[in-house]
Amino acid sequence: MALGMPRAEMLARMSSMEITEWVAFASLEPFGSETHYFGHAITASTIANRLRNKGERAYKAEEFMPKFEKKVQSVDEMLQFASMMTVAMGGKIDIDARDGGEP
Repeated sequence: MALGMPRAEMLARMSSMEITEWVAFASLEPFGSETHYFGHAITASTIANRLRNKGERAYKAEEFMPKFEKKVQSVDEMLQFASMMTVAMGGKIDIDARDGGEP
């Protein structure tokens, strides 16, 4: 819904390769919930800094970010996960396009 279309329409319009590219892009340039967390972290650090005692060091927004374990995945693992999610959501996988060939 964040893309402005139902899931089925998105899967009909996007190839598994394009979904994989979006997953890779999101790992490099976060968007969505992670950016929302940062906004809340800024608010929390502002409040904490306002309430800290004189002479105490200032808090940084990064100190209020939730810490999620990030496993480094290989390209093959990312493709396998994207393929699995594509099939789970009713999409079709174009093997030729995934391997770099013509669809």
